[in-house]
Amino acid sequence: MSSKQPSKLWIFYLWLAAFYLVWLGIVIYGDHWQTLSDHYGIAIAMFFGSYFAGSTPMGGGTVGFPILVLLFGEPATLGRDFSFAIQSIGMTSASILIFCRRFALEWVMLRWSLLGALIGTPLGVLFVAPFVPELAIKIFFAIIWASFGVLHLYRTRHICANVGETPAAHRFDRNVGFGVGLLGGALVASITGVGIDMILYAVMVLLMRADLKVAIPSSIIIMAFTSFIAISIKMALGTVHPDVFGNWLSAAPVVALGAPLGVLIVALIGRRITLFVVAVLCIGQFGWTMQQGYSEVGLVVVACSVLAVALFIAGFEWMWKIGDRLARRSVRFPH
Repeated sequence: MSSKQPSKLWIFYLWLAAFYLVWLGIVIYGDHWQTLSDHYGIAIAMFFGSYFAGSTPMGGGTVGFPILVLLFGEPATLGRDFSFAIQSIGMTSASILIFCRRFALEWVMLRWSLLGALIGTPLGVLFVAPFVPELAIKIFFAIIWASFGVLHLYRTRHICANVGETPAAHRFDRNVGFGVGLLGGALVASITGVGIDMILYAVMVLLMRADLKVAIPSSIIIMAFTSFIAISIKMALGTVHPDVFGNWLSAAPVVALGAPLGVLIVALIGRRITLFVVAVLCIGQFGWTMQQGYSEVGLVVVACSVLAVALFIAGFEWMWKIGDRLARRSVRFPH
């Protein structure tokens, strides 16, 4: 349940004012007006991407990555680094609003996930991501989000029906939360720029039967935190793709307000429609990636990618069945 304490929206407004002043200062003193003009396309794309980032368990990079990589033909490393950079603004902005409006959160699992991400993300950025080829990044991204899309095409009704959480699941929320943060940061987010939010969300709604009003805000916060860590490390090392800045400068003022608006608007129109649209987009980008990559990788890799999606779905169903057993146990032996 949400706290009855008054919200502190002045903190959110102060954050927005500070951000826009800094952004405007960068543009004016750096004379970056032409940069904004050159990258207006990504700003338009992130107008929609930031809404999905604030209203669903997917980062803004889930739209930014395919736009840059599939539509604009940019390298996958740029898509990944842009995802980190833009989510550090958009999802941080949404997170600040979540805290100011005192949205309900699954604090135990979230805290341990944050700790795991604090360890796993630097390990992934330093020792995993640099050795993953461009094509593998693109295919891995497509597989992860196609799995998410398929899951929501046939489970959205059940997921939206979740109310509260399964009490029996709380006996492992610390260990599972830490594992999600550690492995999601090291082996998923560090490679694609997104995904740790989807993993936390999937665990919460499939295993714990968490309400979407709790699961989605929690997933937004873990993605904001992970993105900030990743882009900070890459900036310190000087390994950020050189084309990130122009795209970030154009899109950042859009997502700073767009992601928080997504948090608010979805409460008015409901999450089922939004999740369905996102599911279709996720599956569509998989088909787009496979179509573009067929000439590069051949039928075998395409078939293996489809198999990987099926394995992800099998994993989701396994979690759903465990969640069923835990729910029945909680009813039989209430705490």
